[in-house]
Amino acid sequence: MDLFDDPAPGANSPEFTVTELSGAIKRVIEGEFAHVRIRGEVGRVSRPRSGHVYLDLKDDRSVISGVIWKGVTARLETQPEEGMEVIATGRITTFGGQSKYQIVIEDIKPAGMGALMALLEKRKAALAAEGLFAPERKRPLPYLPEIIGVVTSPSGAVIRDILHRLRDRFPRKVLIWPVAVQGAKCAPEVVRAIEGFNRLTPGGALPRPDLLIVARGGGSVEDLWGFNEESVVRAAAASDIPLISAVGHETDTTLIDFVSDKRAPTPTAAAELAVPVRHELAAWLEGQGARMRQALSQGLTRRGQRMRDVARALPRADTLLEGPRQRLDRGGEKLAPALIAGVQGRRVKLAHMSGALRPGTLRRHLDADRQRLANLSARLDPAWQRNLKGRNDFLKTRLDRFHPEVLQRQILRRRERLADRTQNFRPEVLSRDLARQDQRLTEVLARLARAGQAAQDRRRRQIDALGRTLGTLGYRETLARGFAVVRGDGNVVTSAEAAKSATRLEIEFADDRLEVLHKEDAPS
Repeated sequence: MDLFDDPAPGANSPEFTVTELSGAIKRVIEGEFAHVRIRGEVGRVSRPRSGHVYLDLKDDRSVISGVIWKGVTARLETQPEEGMEVIATGRITTFGGQSKYQIVIEDIKPAGMGALMALLEKRKAALAAEGLFAPERKRPLPYLPEIIGVVTSPSGAVIRDILHRLRDRFPRKVLIWPVAVQGAKCAPEVVRAIEGFNRLTPGGALPRPDLLIVARGGGSVEDLWGFNEESVVRAAAASDIPLISAVGHETDTTLIDFVSDKRAPTPTAAAELAVPVRHELAAWLEGQGARMRQALSQGLTRRGQRMRDVARALPRADTLLEGPRQRLDRGGEKLAPALIAGVQGRRVKLAHMSGALRPGTLRRHLDADRQRLANLSARLDPAWQRNLKGRNDFLKTRLDRFHPEVLQRQILRRRERLADRTQNFRPEVLSRDLARQDQRLTEVLARLARAGQAAQDRRRRQIDALGRTLGTLGYRETLARGFAVVRGDGNVVTSAEAAKSATRLEIEFADDRLEVLHKEDAPS
């Protein structure tokens, strides 16, 4: 190398580390784009466990990454969703770890009313697909709830209208859970209120309501947006307490209206749905009581008349007692002689019995029994000897059957019978039997196949014959012979008067239909 060669171009340029260069680019970009507002469509949305939100903002040609830190996410009125068109406000920065630039979003809003309505329709379709709006999920409201829970703002006119209407119709106990009815705090506070009412214990110190009313006055779509949040809809669907939604005026509709058990057009109407009119209920009860008293009185009158009618057909009590009284008198007259005769008969019987129990008579009976016992004792020993000899002979006969020679003959006979029977279980005999059974099975299967095919052919011929009959009897065969069918306003026309009054006439031929008159298009 020549000591006097010129140095290579750029040899004296400063050297940067990767981190230094990345920091310099970061300072340039952040200094040039302090705060920007970007309009675009939300692409991929990621929500890791850290609580931050990572997303893409895109248009038809470019994509920029975005991040919303956890603290900002909790303050947003509208949470970003994929496919949503938004206006994001934030600052442009770089992320040196991946050599890319991104926007740190500080606020995000839908890009106009159309975006809000599109998001609402998308969310409504997704929740409806889950079955949250199904009519069979809705429960009947209690007729007269003891305690009513109201979820609304405590400072607005809504709660006063509800309390006033309840006081006029039927005063009930009311528990109020104060919430924000618009803004970023609306949805989480309404969710906590619904879940909190459901966690109360029935009959506790703070009793659980029998009915819930979620109410708010009218407003714009942005004001009512808290009641369109998915968390509010799911909390209302999971409520074990029947729920009435009364959000906005009659023309306002939010997603909580579709999932609630009953929708009221106004908060006042919600109070009317919650309880009946006390005076009307009292009047109805009074009318029912009067009907019941009248029915009871008429029933008693009819039964009294029937009892009197039946009593007239019965004999008098004295007449019924005449016969028994006479029988009692006759029985009383016969009682004393019968008692005397009974005593005398028993006295005579006792005398006869006592005569038979004299000592001499008893001794004679005792001697006769002793003589009979001696006779039986003399017969007992010979009978015992005969019985013992018979048992010995029986045992000897049974023992002869177990003599070795007898047993040997029995074993030989049984061995011969066993050999005769085993002849039938030789392999060649079993193989012949199995072959015969296979042949029989094959013949049976062939017969079954032939019978099934014949039955199938017979059914197919019947179906073809019925199809031909149906085609012959149908009106299209008639059309093929030159006839036509005239229809007016979708119905078959059978008269000229019906054809004149029809606004649309159509003639059906065998090959197609032809519209011949449309009065709305005809010249006047």
